[in-house]
Amino acid sequence: MHLYGTQSINENGHLTIGGVDAVDLAAQYGTPLFVYDIALFRERAQAFQKTFENEQVGYQVAYASKAFSGIAIYQVAAQEGLSLDVVSGGELYTAIQSGFPKEKIHFHGNNKSQAEIDMAFDEEIGCIVVDNFHEIDLLKKTAEQRQQKMNILLRVTPGIEAHTHDYITTGQEDSKFGFDLNNGQADRAFMETYAHEQLELIGLHCHIGSQIFETAAFQMASEKLLLKMAGWKQDHSYTCSVLNLGGGFGIRYTEEDAPLEPAVYVKDMIRTVKTASEGAGFPVPEIWIEPGRSLIGDAGTTLYTIGSTKDVPDTRRYAAVDGGMSDNIRPALYGAKYSSLLANRAQEQAEQVYTIAGKCCESGDKLIEEAQLPEVSAGDILAVFCTGAYGYSMASNYNRITRPAVVFVEEGKHQLVIRRESFEDLIKNEVGYVQEEAKP
Repeated sequence: MHLYGTQSINENGHLTIGGVDAVDLAAQYGTPLFVYDIALFRERAQAFQKTFENEQVGYQVAYASKAFSGIAIYQVAAQEGLSLDVVSGGELYTAIQSGFPKEKIHFHGNNKSQAEIDMAFDEEIGCIVVDNFHEIDLLKKTAEQRQQKMNILLRVTPGIEAHTHDYITTGQEDSKFGFDLNNGQADRAFMETYAHEQLELIGLHCHIGSQIFETAAFQMASEKLLLKMAGWKQDHSYTCSVLNLGGGFGIRYTEEDAPLEPAVYVKDMIRTVKTASEGAGFPVPEIWIEPGRSLIGDAGTTLYTIGSTKDVPDTRRYAAVDGGMSDNIRPALYGAKYSSLLANRAQEQAEQVYTIAGKCCESGDKLIEEAQLPEVSAGDILAVFCTGAYGYSMASNYNRITRPAVVFVEEGKHQLVIRRESFEDLIKNEVGYVQEEAKP
């Protein structure tokens, strides 16, 4: 049994998180329930930052909040001195409402609207990560009309394919994101922006994928971007001051996963950048990273109540829970795997194998194909680990299922930070249909 962060088993044989009994949380807040171990989030944030400080380089660690967005987690991120990566007007609005320092907000996205760009200028955020030529045109027009400066980074695709799932690989040449580094697009984007009076080009950005367990791809990306930056310095006497290498650091979902410690990823990045900078005669840039999953993923646990079971002789045993793909689409979307235990019977021998089925009307709504558990009964509380990233943030109302509540736990205390949706919430934006009477 692998436990994460502050998780433990108490004298009642119950799973505890942050010093709080998970069974009590399920009873008080209902299920499905997302429970976040805030101490683990803080620990990860501090580990990333400490590594940069030990290596004595300028840096920003930006929480990639698409993994889990919300006012409460933005407030914790601000407490830990993190910057923030947002990818939509909605995430930016939430960050502003949370009181997050605007100068530390980075705005991503491959199809930003004019309204979103206007919001970024209105709020005077830290920078915009530019993704394409259409966006360059919008930014130029907006900055010139307003006579307002904006820091920008150019997102480039370095032509590196990280070893991960095809759906979460982003650094290869055939990607919807960024300017290609190898076919001249990045050079053209540079020429269109570096001397602009209102657009302050401060650096380059890349993101090569997610759930990556090795450092070689990050090293290759660092070297390729440094070479390009050094070329621009030589040809145009222009020095990019920031190198943003994105995120994608892997976490342990199951025993098959073997992620590295945050410090290992970062140390290798820093040392590669230092070596490449020295070799190119280029000053070591400020290094930015964007961890999302590796900050929040294994800090999250989802609690479910088991309901029906079904035996298919000589095939499998099903145990159904009161959630499913409506609160965790990842298994259905790209075969993501999870581990679990019974939170109310955590010390009992796991002698059975169950397929954990959700309640959505889809045959593919299976959270775990082979869960090792004791003989389950209706009413048992199932804890599924490492659901902190891309669970709640990708949740839907499919089958008109309401989104779960979210609770933060820390040092024996628990706090509701997102309330459970009600049935009234499901229809609050609907106006109905009124059929006009036929004319005589």
